Amino acid sequence: MPMPPRFLPLLLACAAFSLCVAAQTPLPDPVRAALARAQLPEDSLYAWVAPVEGGPAWLAHQSSTRAHPASVMKLVTSMAALDRLGPLFQWHTPVYTDGSQLYVQGRGDPRLVNERLWLLLRQVMAVTGPELRGDLVLDRSAFAIPVVDPGAFDGEPLKPYNVRPDALMVNQKSVLLTFRPDPARGVARVSTDTALAGVQWPATVPLTGGPCQDWRTGLKLDVSDPVRPRFGGGLPAACGETVWPLAWPDPAGFNARAIEGQWLALGGRLRGRVREGRVPAGATLVVDGLSPALPEVLRDMNKHSNNTIAQHLMLALSPGQPEQPATWEGARAEVQALVQSQGCRDDELVIDNGSGLSRDERISARCLGRLLQWAWTQPWMPELLGSLPVAGTETTARRVVSASGRAHVKTGSLANVAALAGVVHGPDGHRHVVVVMVNHPQAASAEARAVLDAVVGWSMAPR
Repeated sequence: MPMPPRFLPLLLACAAFSLCVAAQTPLPDPVRAALARAQLPEDSLYAWVAPVEGGPAWLAHQSSTRAHPASVMKLVTSMAALDRLGPLFQWHTPVYTDGSQLYVQGRGDPRLVNERLWLLLRQVMAVTGPELRGDLVLDRSAFAIPVVDPGAFDGEPLKPYNVRPDALMVNQKSVLLTFRPDPARGVARVSTDTALAGVQWPATVPLTGGPCQDWRTGLKLDVSDPVRPRFGGGLPAACGETVWPLAWPDPAGFNARAIEGQWLALGGRLRGRVREGRVPAGATLVVDGLSPALPEVLRDMNKHSNNTIAQHLMLALSPGQPEQPATWEGARAEVQALVQSQGCRDDELVIDNGSGLSRDERISARCLGRLLQWAWTQPWMPELLGSLPVAGTETTARRVVSASGRAHVKTGSLANVAALAGVVHGPDGHRHVVVVMVNHPQAASAEARAVLDAVVGWSMAPR
């Protein structure tokens, strides 16, 4: 009896799944040993290693099962952005006037940092003059996304990595506090890199004795009143000069204070007020501020694992911009379509905000490996590799000592995740893709991270 046509898709799906299961390979002895030292079970490991040009995988362990990649998910966002937006992509921040009001329209630039805001406002003043008779209006309508508590992920709202996306993102809504000890006076002088209108920081904090350990806690920062931050403790003199990156405790008010503060610092005058609104029809363009090109932004994102940039980049993939506001749903659909077009099954990826700072994001090692093989064939491949830390030398990739100077990899870590993915340049001149993730309550340990290094080291053996 012939099979009914309606069962054919199910048969093909089952066949594909069987092939994936059959592709499992034994774990190499060095990897087994590393798991044993870390006291991790084999089912906590998800790995896939294969030649970058394609061909059978050298290692496939739970490779078709989704796992949490942490910040390694930024690789997916990077590849989607380079493919969909192109390496010449830049964000725009246009400034308009209607004759009396000035309008700053955010379109999602995550790199509108202090120095670039300074340049943008100087260019505006060169056209309009330093005195603004009307209001300074901030247009944030380019994103249509829900407001999320910055402390919702891990209860750390003052950590810059928790800053949430905003169509107008000034200096990633963060300040850098610097404490410079003055032993003769028994104090450390406090300075900040960002002029925030109406905010008064204490000029000094007392110097204290003892070792420089948990000095941030010892300062006892009180931001219950964001315009009057206070320190209830002191800084150990043994710390020397220290810096503290701090997400602003009032993120909704940061843009207005930063832009007004910078306008006044440039010698400008403001007769009206800073408020939110939309650019009216018929307004005249004064200046169009441009972000750095995408490859430079990717380097900032991947080498320093910047979650805010990754989420803004994800939203840049939402269709129809700038005419249509960006949404998470639109961005996710774009990424899913790209991933599936490169041979990943529908159940191999769960994308949330594209940064890995999510409880929900998942990807299979095989899917991510296939995407890296595809990226190797693309004209923008050098831009992708150039954005990744070099093993053994840069940022978090310094721990990957088995391939020191011979791999471009993105790492990721959360409380229960240790992950790594990228391209290894083998000593025989051949290159291969490595994807390895550990999902386990002990994944944050040094021994668990050594499992990642063991996979990379094994992959470099001659074949």
